[in-house]
Amino acid sequence: MNNRPPEETSSGSYPERMEHGPYLDKFFPEVYSALGKANGQLKRIYQDVDLSPDLIEIALVRASQLNGCSACLSIHVPRARRAGVSQNKLDVLASWRETDAFTPHERAALDLAETITLMPAGIRKAAAPVKAMEIFTEEQVAALEWAIIMINTYNRISIFSGHPPASEI
Repeated sequence: MNNRPPEETSSGSYPERMEHGPYLDKFFPEVYSALGKANGQLKRIYQDVDLSPDLIEIALVRASQLNGCSACLSIHVPRARRAGVSQNKLDVLASWRETDAFTPHERAALDLAETITLMPAGIRKAAAPVKAMEIFTEEQVAALEWAIIMINTYNRISIFSGHPPASEI
């Protein structure tokens, strides 16, 4: 097994590694690359099933909030803004159930994001996917579920690798 360190930063030093394991995207990069290819395919699917980028991004931001992934938040919050999510929605996203700022479609996507991310007891009987199919088509719910599963995967890679937020790179 090759225990090479991550690549040097632009300052010529290596990032602090004491509190985290190896950079998973640097070890076995073919696995990380395959994940990127799957993510690219999903982006095409979102278009094919008519899911808007703002809806996808708001779900990805919520999952990343729940997981506490600063690296993914530093990427997806700006993407959400560029996709048209208002700053007000981003400001109150953590309390989305307590405000009327979100549309029924956004609420269904956020409920799915929380259900998939938190995996509550009794998940096999979770109401979120069933409720989502009252608003979205079955294909759209499947695409949303894939989006949320994918961001949870990226969250875990970034958290366990100790990836810094994008502004710190």
